[in-house]
Amino acid sequence: MKTRKGYKTYPLTVAQKFHFYYMDYCPKKEVVNIGTSLTIEYELDVDVLRQSIYKAYERCDAMRLRFAYDKKEKKWYQYVVEKEEREIEYVDFTGKTMEEAEAIMTEWTRVPFVREDSPMNRVVIIKTPDGNQGLYLLGDHLILDAQSLICFMRDVIEIYCNAMYEGVEYPKEMRSYIEQLEKDLAYEAGSKAQQKDREFFYKKIEESEPIYNGIDGPGALLEERKKNPKARAAAFISKNVDSALDIFHLEEEPTTRLMKFCEQEHVSLQCLLIMGIRTYLQKMNGNDDVSINVAYARRATLLEKKSGGTRIHSFPFRTIISEDMTFLEGIHTIRNGQNEIFRHTNFDPVEYRAYRSKVYPVEPGRSYEPMSLTYQPMTLKDEGLSKLGDIKYKTKWYPNGATTQAMYLTVMHRPDDNGLDFNFEHQVEAISKEKLEYFYYYMCKIMFKGIERPNLKIGDILKLI
Repeated sequence: MKTRKGYKTYPLTVAQKFHFYYMDYCPKKEVVNIGTSLTIEYELDVDVLRQSIYKAYERCDAMRLRFAYDKKEKKWYQYVVEKEEREIEYVDFTGKTMEEAEAIMTEWTRVPFVREDSPMNRVVIIKTPDGNQGLYLLGDHLILDAQSLICFMRDVIEIYCNAMYEGVEYPKEMRSYIEQLEKDLAYEAGSKAQQKDREFFYKKIEESEPIYNGIDGPGALLEERKKNPKARAAAFISKNVDSALDIFHLEEEPTTRLMKFCEQEHVSLQCLLIMGIRTYLQKMNGNDDVSINVAYARRATLLEKKSGGTRIHSFPFRTIISEDMTFLEGIHTIRNGQNEIFRHTNFDPVEYRAYRSKVYPVEPGRSYEPMSLTYQPMTLKDEGLSKLGDIKYKTKWYPNGATTQAMYLTVMHRPDDNGLDFNFEHQVEAISKEKLEYFYYYMCKIMFKGIERPNLKIGDILKLI
């Protein structure tokens, strides 16, 4: 397929294929939906806001993406349409409760997109029962991720501010999705960089077989070992993909303490979060060898940051950290391991998993990683809404109701106080809210005890919590 409706078509990237990969196994296709709202404590001009949204569409190729299926080749392709002309709705929730309004937006988030030749996002201008105004944005993960979603929303607000207020500069141009897409496809077409990344990951896989550590202990692995005494992988997901989203809030002051430690020790908050998670799993399972899935945004260059699309690649991250090491030594081990992985994250995560399954054959539905982690450092507060001065605004994420993983933790900064929200999306049948509360409580205890006494051995920290 070379063209579609007069537009040049392109193959899917590895990041897009990864979403197709797990969506194929999921009966609920809304599993790839991302829904969020941004509302401002201010009376907005709806017509100007609508024009600002159209302008943001013009400036962002990725938000005008369409997909087409080639029946002969049995492959999906993508293309960018010139203009987004569909109507942008306005929904006034006045007279409803906040719970009712949020329930309606959650329902919107649970409607899968028509895949072929159709828009893969929906923007609605909303007025919430508390009098705030703003927008709800629903997107398919194949055309955006959390970072590109935030980037688009920020662009809408900056365009609006430029139109409404004197002295507010027009935002700098977005970058070309097609240009970045062509770079990604060139990498994937057997480049030297791809071969180097393949060699790195294959060597990493061949070192030794990982081992499963359960959220609530070694039960699943012990069950597996009744059939195979040497088993190191375990079944941990439910056949029922119905999910819930439970959010735990960490206040501004303790969040500031975590960030300060990271700054002093020259480590990212992602490293500290990994340290908290893997040490908890170490405590629950009695293993020094711990693996979890970690998502990498792959947005280092200006082109990558501002071209939109979906760029998340997720890889298993394995750490072998003994209880005799200090908390600080453990953090530095994680930082060094993360820095190593960062250099190779353009590689295909599906190929990674296929090769690992070849080296260590395990039954379908078994894994070494009990959960996935995403840390999202980018917020609207960074710069996008500073033009509005001290006007308060709210953001909210809505669950799509389905997940193929037992547990997916996304950690993000709240816009109002920059504290942290721990968003646990989990299969209802696989993990209860009580287990999550226990997990969150001890993960935080480990992190705070560690930053208070970083030279304490991990084994001693585990005795103190």
